[in-house]
Amino acid sequence: MQKRNTILILGIFSISIMIAAQIIIISGLWKQQDEMLYLRYRSLSQEAGGAIRGSRMQLFDTVSFLLNNYSPAAITELEQISDTGLVEKKKAEILAYFNKVLDLEQDQSLYLSSYFEEQGFEKDFNHRIVITNFELYGKDTILIYRDPAYRERRDFREVPGSGVQPDESKSTILVNRPWLENNYFHLNLDYYIDFSDKRKMILQEIAWSLTMSIISILIVAVIFYYTFRNLMEEKRLSNLKTDFINNMTHELKTPLATITVAGKTLEMAQIRSDDSKVLETAKLIGKQSVHLNQLINMILEISMWERTQFQLDRKKVDIGEVMNDIVGSFRAGCGNCASLNEKYNFNGVKADIDLVYFTTLVNNLLSNAVKYSDKDPVINIEGTTENNSICIKIADNGIGISKIDQKHVFDKFYRATSGNIHKYKGLGLGLYYVRKIAEAHGGDVSVSSKPGKGSIFTVTLPY
Repeated sequence: MQKRNTILILGIFSISIMIAAQIIIISGLWKQQDEMLYLRYRSLSQEAGGAIRGSRMQLFDTVSFLLNNYSPAAITELEQISDTGLVEKKKAEILAYFNKVLDLEQDQSLYLSSYFEEQGFEKDFNHRIVITNFELYGKDTILIYRDPAYRERRDFREVPGSGVQPDESKSTILVNRPWLENNYFHLNLDYYIDFSDKRKMILQEIAWSLTMSIISILIVAVIFYYTFRNLMEEKRLSNLKTDFINNMTHELKTPLATITVAGKTLEMAQIRSDDSKVLETAKLIGKQSVHLNQLINMILEISMWERTQFQLDRKKVDIGEVMNDIVGSFRAGCGNCASLNEKYNFNGVKADIDLVYFTTLVNNLLSNAVKYSDKDPVINIEGTTENNSICIKIADNGIGISKIDQKHVFDKFYRATSGNIHKYKGLGLGLYYVRKIAEAHGGDVSVSSKPGKGSIFTVTLPY
């Protein structure tokens, strides 16, 4: 158990390190692509800004026309207000209107989008227009708004390599600083493009690397899972093999020890002179020899069953009569060791079975019901027919089988345990034989059980 936990912890630790390494690699790749994206669009924006200045394109004509029409009335209203608070409120209203018109009616965003697309780059972006200086021309010049850092901004020139402009960031790039002047107003602007939603573009750039990282992690996790599972299965089979050898050694030693003791007993003069003692000892030797021969045959049968298919000698028999004979023989053989209750409803069905193997199947189930009982055994045997099959249920009041053990009770050499102690003798072959015999007849066997509540074994065979 400790070794299994150690392997599991080491495996999880190794996978965690791999995941962490992949995260670091992807994070570095993301930062690299982020930087490249910024430099790419900054360079492209500077080229576009230079093209706009060089061609003297009128990308704010509509804006200028709308604002020039709006300005006279706004100037008149401002000149008629004497209250300072109302004047500031009106200036804020005028500024908001100018911002709205600039945002909706300018054509520079359309031009840049087309320019980016022609160059083979992502054309969608958000724009941001910042008014840095705004004056209206009435009787006097009226300052509506001026950015506190306006003079610092004005000292910058939009030329390639001039350095990062004010308000630029990794997702915001200054394209140009147009200014608008008409009969009634003067505006200084900063035009920015914003790629704050550029995750989609970066994901597209690193999609292949990200996919390969995820796939590699999944592959390693799957390989670890199957390796760990196979290792545990090999360990389980190794334990079963060791357990079988230990049990088999114990089982073989018992009759051998008895025969040895009986042989030495026969060497004693007082025993040889008593014919009844000699006969009793000879019977004991014969009985233990038969037991020893049965154990050896059982081992040989295991090998034979593994190498070849069962050679069944099938015969059509009345299954009800066969069950009565088997249970009757078992009752007589064990000396009424259990209370056996029979209830059959086969309706005279004749099943095509091998009598020898079928008898072994039923006897093994009955023997287990007696063996694995910590009180007076009560066994209920029921037989029915359904869907062209015979169904035999053998229910006992024994110690029951845990959920974990139920998954393996039909495996070769497997024996249910209590902790690390096998309380009941056996080789772990009885139920293995039951399954092999049922499958050889084209049928199946299943178990339903709860610890302390007994077990129900159900055998289904076609007829």
